[in-house]
Amino acid sequence: MSRKNARETLYKLVFEYLFSGSINEQTEGLLLLDATLSDDDKEYIASCYRGIAEHYDELTAYIVKYATGYASVERLVKGDLTAMLISSYELAYLSDIPASVSISEAVELVKQFSTSKSSGFVNGVLASINREVRNHGEDN
Repeated sequence: MSRKNARETLYKLVFEYLFSGSINEQTEGLLLLDATLSDDDKEYIASCYRGIAEHYDELTAYIVKYATGYASVERLVKGDLTAMLISSYELAYLSDIPASVSISEAVELVKQFSTSKSSGFVNGVLASINREVRNHGEDN
């Protein structure tokens, strides 16, 4: 399975996390039963899922800082927030993933799972976060 498909699985877990406020090991276990997921995909999903939960406050602070017109994370569309959390985590903690790939995949996720107007907004917020966390936009 490609990293793109692994991100879709991660997206579902993080989306649920936004509503429950905690990691749901039962949902995670069920989604990871997918026979098409490689061991690397499962490791990526589990690591990112826990990392996003652990660094949630830090990641949402980055997002709100650059989400012009949104005073709090609660005002953001949950589908957009989910994709931005995944990409923000990758930008801040997974330097082996090129920023351009992470941002592009987040934009694709919102095109698939969120509103039709979300892609430009998400791209702009993530580009700003990238400039801050990855040495002013250098693609590591």
